[in-house]
Amino acid sequence: MADKGFFLFDGKSLPYTTGQTIIQAATAAGHYIPHLCYRAEFPPHGSCKLCSVKANGKFTSACFEPVIDGMKVESETEEIRAYRKRVVQMLFAEGNHYCPFCQQSGNCKLQAVAYHLGMEDTHYSHQYPRRELDASHPDVMIDHDRCILCELCVRASRDADRKEVFGVSGRGIHARLVVNSPTGLLGDSRFAATDTAAHVCPVGAIVPKRAAFATPIGQRRYDLHDIGESADAAVPGKPAV
Repeated sequence: MADKGFFLFDGKSLPYTTGQTIIQAATAAGHYIPHLCYRAEFPPHGSCKLCSVKANGKFTSACFEPVIDGMKVESETEEIRAYRKRVVQMLFAEGNHYCPFCQQSGNCKLQAVAYHLGMEDTHYSHQYPRRELDASHPDVMIDHDRCILCELCVRASRDADRKEVFGVSGRGIHARLVVNSPTGLLGDSRFAATDTAAHVCPVGAIVPKRAAFATPIGQRRYDLHDIGESADAAVPGKPAV
């Protein structure tokens, strides 16, 4: 089997290396595929389904699907963009997201992807789940209202920090992020502000204290550029964030 080959991505011939997934090959070639639960340094999880594409006519997750020679991938069709918008709308409806006064506005990938997809409303009825704020840690807080259960913090704490501080409990609307400590509070866990898990949240669920407006609104990561055009969205050779 050849170590390298080519596949079609929205009609363009792109190179790939054997073993690369669709999102890895597309990102390396400078093409953005919307995603929330994917980071290049962790094994794919496939929980958000936002990176869904069509590969040889079948829907699949770009973070999981390996590229094969001659594969035809569709990513930016009207059908797929509409599907992705519905996914984002469901995430907004299932949580308690208040973008106009959220401290992560402008730095939130969920918000940025919503703008990228042209989302103007949430379409679905809001569930308004009852969730609590955990401010027990001296340096970091958890706002469960914003959590989208991407499990990036779970994987980071387990695979990078070797602490296994986080987990997910429950199903459906009752699913929530939980903390591995005697009281279930972050302040009673082994978590530290220097942990990798403190810096991977794509929304505003895990945020540092006393830093809400260190960068003014209007000057933040996605304030000036669409997420598909931002410097960290699709840079050859640079891990996705």
